[in-house]
Amino acid sequence: MTSQVQLDAGVVTRCRRRVHLEHDPTMRDVPTLPPDPTGQQRKADAEDHRRAVAAALGRVVGSDLLEIPQDVPSADRERVTAEAMQAGVPFIWGAALPRDPLGGRRGGIDLLVKEKTGYVPVLVVRHKVSDPGHGARTSPLSHPLPGGARVDPLRKVRPQPRDQLRLAHAQRQLQASGFAARGRATGGVIGMDADVVVWHDLEAPTWPAGRTALAEYDNRFSDRLAVATAAATGADPLARPSRIVECRSCPWWPVCEADLKAARDVSLVVRGEDAVALRKAGVTTVDELAALDPAEQLVPLVGMLHSDAVVLARAWLRDLTVVRRVSRMEVPRADVEVDVDMESFGDLGAYMWGCWLSGQDVGEEPGYRAFATWDPLPCADEARSFAEFWGWLTGIRLRARARGLSFKAYCYNELAENRWLLGSAERFKGQPGIPTVAQVREFITSDSWVDLFGIVQDQFLCAHGKGLKTIAPVAGFRWRDPEAGGENSMRWYRDAVGMDGRPPDPAQRRRLLEYNEDDVRATHTLRLWMTSDAMDDLPFAGDL
Repeated sequence: MTSQVQLDAGVVTRCRRRVHLEHDPTMRDVPTLPPDPTGQQRKADAEDHRRAVAAALGRVVGSDLLEIPQDVPSADRERVTAEAMQAGVPFIWGAALPRDPLGGRRGGIDLLVKEKTGYVPVLVVRHKVSDPGHGARTSPLSHPLPGGARVDPLRKVRPQPRDQLRLAHAQRQLQASGFAARGRATGGVIGMDADVVVWHDLEAPTWPAGRTALAEYDNRFSDRLAVATAAATGADPLARPSRIVECRSCPWWPVCEADLKAARDVSLVVRGEDAVALRKAGVTTVDELAALDPAEQLVPLVGMLHSDAVVLARAWLRDLTVVRRVSRMEVPRADVEVDVDMESFGDLGAYMWGCWLSGQDVGEEPGYRAFATWDPLPCADEARSFAEFWGWLTGIRLRARARGLSFKAYCYNELAENRWLLGSAERFKGQPGIPTVAQVREFITSDSWVDLFGIVQDQFLCAHGKGLKTIAPVAGFRWRDPEAGGENSMRWYRDAVGMDGRPPDPAQRRRLLEYNEDDVRATHTLRLWMTSDAMDDLPFAGDL
């Protein structure tokens, strides 16, 4: 039977409720959030990356590459793609694959490569698809065929489930149209570095419980197809609203948020699988969760302790942003303190390290200083700014030690800072002022490096999230820029360095410096507040 709806690859990583809303004809005129400018810019960057890869591939394979026109109706693109495959064109760029009406599939793939028995899909993405290591199967961009792949001694596969699921969708379309290469299903990914194709065996049991990428895809796609079909035909909905991580960036969030608040849904406090587990146990509202005994676990939760969930529900009902988990806060302090915040641009590099120095005198003026490069990333000047930051920080540590003073540096969520501290030491090793990886590792594992996010997580319960932009205002801090945020800073950075063909904008550089300064000042303010008498006035979880 032919499916009434046809879905693209994106549905398998999309919220089930969003799939419903996108196919419900009664929702067509309901207002949604406008496209996020930062998300739109990411899409534009990804398209520029694909164009660069297409040009590079064209230079090496020449007339063997056929590019499908993108400015024509989809039916025409599908017809030209099918004709090209029928003719055995070696490389087909921008393929619009034949629709699969029986399977309910539509969509395309960036590149099709011809093997002896048929075609193999290749995806082009603007993120990293491998890490230093060994074991990945790769082939050079000059010979992007799975038959020429070898085990790469320098790369290991970086897990990117979304990429494999998109390849699986294309593989099912190729199989339905009769153009798939015979044998084990294989798909390739060209990543940000664009020098090799990383090949994935889509039939290897590399997913949880020994599933293959194809099996995982089939399970998800059949579910989403059922959800979309029910929505399109007016049947009872198969997906109800429930808050998950993706809600923050979903255009349909205002619709779901209104429904959840009207129902006082339990996912407003505990999201994801924990909300599902509680509903199965009969707890559907925040009020019902708040009424439970914190000491008697109803069902196991994975995101938090049962007692914390109950207290958070009670805090939510009282509109409390944070409550103390402990009766007495413990935040490590030192004679000399430095708050650190790093600014990066995607996976391309870290362009700024900002610091706020406070505490006893070590021969440096207290306050803010930044170590930045304004050359577009990735760039050689990044090594210079990182070396200057590391040299300054090390100098403060050594001077404090020489004067018999204790020292600590603080960040908010060490995952980001640690990634770029270690990554920068590895990338720029041997250059002037660059520490060794061992030196960086010694620092970040010492008690001189303090993750304030971890302390907040351990000692606070946060009803509306644990982000610095949420918690610091409770401590009385305000960012000067009303648009301050990591996503917006990406747009400011583009203007600051002139990435889009425009001259660099000095005003945006000043804006980024001010934003970074406010971030480190926010961390400073937060820990001062956490060690002040103000904690006595903050609600205690035990009292709720």
